[in-house]
Amino acid sequence: MSITKLLTACGFALASLSLAAGAHAAADTTQTTAKKTVKKSTKASKKAAKAEEAPKAPDEEADEPAITDSAVTEFDCELGNKITIYANTNDEAHIALRWKKRLHRLTRVGTTTGANRFENKLYGLIWIGIPAKGMLLDSKQNRQLANECRNAEQMKPVAATEAGPTSTKITIQ
Repeated sequence: MSITKLLTACGFALASLSLAAGAHAAADTTQTTAKKTVKKSTKASKKAAKAEEAPKAPDEEADEPAITDSAVTEFDCELGNKITIYANTNDEAHIALRWKKRLHRLTRVGTTTGANRFENKLYGLIWIGIPAKGMLLDSKQNRQLANECRNAEQMKPVAATEAGPTSTKITIQ
């Protein structure tokens, strides 16, 4: 066989392969465009179904609470931190707490010690109020955010008794 016949045969083979590959690629693009239109139509129908659904219920822990008609108590904490608590007399189970320019809704948690404990599990905030002070904790990072928080009433000095202390004599035998 001569070289020219060999080159001609290779040229025909190469040409037929390129034509076959082009036809195969054209078939693939028609299939992909058909799949894309099916996907687009299903996405559009899902969006339409979501639009027809009822509006989403408010999330009490994520949304900022309303603070109208609430009693306001401001706390000064160590390191210059400030906390404001809004308590509604009609709702003893919740408070609104302003921390770092954000208002959070906290829910009361029962305690055996009598301390006021309020939590927001979404943000991990815990407010503990005792008669002497209050503190704000972050349960997600396991650390204190604010400690030694006192309102104006708690900052007043404790009045000494007028009678004064009485001394008792102890004898050891």
